[in-house]
Amino acid sequence: MNPPDLKYSKEHEWVRMDGDTAIVGITRFAADSLGDVVYVDLPEEGSSISQFQKMGEIESVKAVSDLFSPVGGEITERNATLVEKPETVNESPYENGWLLKVTLSDSAQLDKLLTAEQYDEFLSEGNN
Repeated sequence: MNPPDLKYSKEHEWVRMDGDTAIVGITRFAADSLGDVVYVDLPEEGSSISQFQKMGEIESVKAVSDLFSPVGGEITERNATLVEKPETVNESPYENGWLLKVTLSDSAQLDKLLTAEQYDEFLSEGNN
């Protein structure tokens, strides 16, 4: 079950709002599909990302996959834990395995994302 308080993208990323800050990560579905994550390449703090555009890569024992940002704005923090322990994404995708913290350029972007219910329905339709 995906946490109901998050917003989701069809690329299997999630967003949790904490005041004006968007915390971004990948979903349990994505983490399980990837297998054991061995490396995460994220943009630098202070750089800008755009909604639904490539923001980095995640490498597992199976493959290298692109990461697409569910929101756009300025990156205020990268999860430093992932440098030493990238497997944290598999162990705790919704808590300790978050990827970035972003100051949104426009809060209306959240309206373009899916609710947990819509994301569950998207997955049940075989979209992966």
